[in-house]
Amino acid sequence: MERYYQPDIETAPREQITAWQNERLTRQVRHVWEHVPYYRRLMEEKGLTPDDVQSVEDLHKLPFISKHDLRECYPYGMLAVPLKDCVRIHSTSGTTGKRVIAYYTQHDIDLWDDCCARAITAAGGTDEDVVQVAYGYGLFTGGAGLNGGSHKVGCLTVPISSGNTERQIMFMQDLKATILCCTPSYAAYLGESMKEMGLTPDQIPLKAGIFGAEAWSEEMRQSIQETLGIKAYDIYGLTETSGPGVAFECSAQNGMHINEDHFIAEIIDPDTGEVLPDGQEGELVFTAIDKEAFPLLRYRTRDICVLSHEPCPCGRTHVKMCKPRGRTDDMLIIRGVNVFPSQIETVLLNQGYPANYQIIVGRVNNTDTLEVQVEMTAEMFTDSMAEITDRQRRLVEGLRSMLGLTAKVSLVAPKSIARSEGKAKRVIDNRKL
Repeated sequence: MERYYQPDIETAPREQITAWQNERLTRQVRHVWEHVPYYRRLMEEKGLTPDDVQSVEDLHKLPFISKHDLRECYPYGMLAVPLKDCVRIHSTSGTTGKRVIAYYTQHDIDLWDDCCARAITAAGGTDEDVVQVAYGYGLFTGGAGLNGGSHKVGCLTVPISSGNTERQIMFMQDLKATILCCTPSYAAYLGESMKEMGLTPDQIPLKAGIFGAEAWSEEMRQSIQETLGIKAYDIYGLTETSGPGVAFECSAQNGMHINEDHFIAEIIDPDTGEVLPDGQEGELVFTAIDKEAFPLLRYRTRDICVLSHEPCPCGRTHVKMCKPRGRTDDMLIIRGVNVFPSQIETVLLNQGYPANYQIIVGRVNNTDTLEVQVEMTAEMFTDSMAEITDRQRRLVEGLRSMLGLTAKVSLVAPKSIARSEGKAKRVIDNRKL
């Protein structure tokens, strides 16, 4: 039986969802017009006033906001309430330029916690569960978001943060943790470590995992589910829009329900900015319609995905987004071909390799080079050189079929690629473009 945290909202008729969005959007537009001079200037440049936005149908009139704008406004330029009304900040983990700082009132945190509580409940969580939160805490939103959601559901929360894998496994066993929250790459590493310890899935108390903060393929999901003996659920969010819980997967595991009472989603053509219809792939854009401190309108996420309003067997009525297939700014253009790391991951996992690899892009004589370093399992490493050569050949062929270009494949020894306790660093681009 499907569980809901807020059933009246999660299964509301479409007419009700639209009514909430219309009311909250018009109020939010006026809020930013009156309290954020940067937004007001952008709207005035387009000849707009709050009166021009009366419903969701008018959303397309508003200007886009990008990470560039947020960096321009660092640190307080996007703040829409007095600083004394804010109770917390979080910040992006970006390594270039100024970091984006997001502000929260207590009301903002309460709504965010509710969103994460919906995700935990959709994964089967109740007040009888033990939730081990192995996302990072601190400025990163992952730990705080799932921590707050776990409290709202009434679970026993283990705020263990990331890292110290031996302690993670000890606590998981001793406290009988039933739900694990962390990045998918760290979940894969935990599963690999437990397997090396001789633990089988039926000896691991977990029943579900809620994994996000980085792209992961369907093949990686199946691998994690088999290793840990769980059902693995996707969760989506951005620091800019609050954190994890903007969207979450239900028992159907075929897309993430967007919390439409708090966020309006659009898909646009990343080149022209034109809004695309349901079912077409493009760049995901979010408008936060009831955030007080940091209310972004038409924020370009750079994530590439598809929206669907098809009925879901779980009974939720909120629109679903597919798992992002990549990002416009993470997409690699190699010899004129668009390449997403998730495509490479799919090939590797389909051929039985662990989810630990690195993509190295370079340039020689003005020509792009692509190398994929792939870690072997201990069983593969003991094979003959002829077998290893054959494995490399099959990977080269699989990647050529998927990508439409030839990559160099290097099979490397087990444990030779650095493990990640947070977001995995999959790509090294040495081209200095």
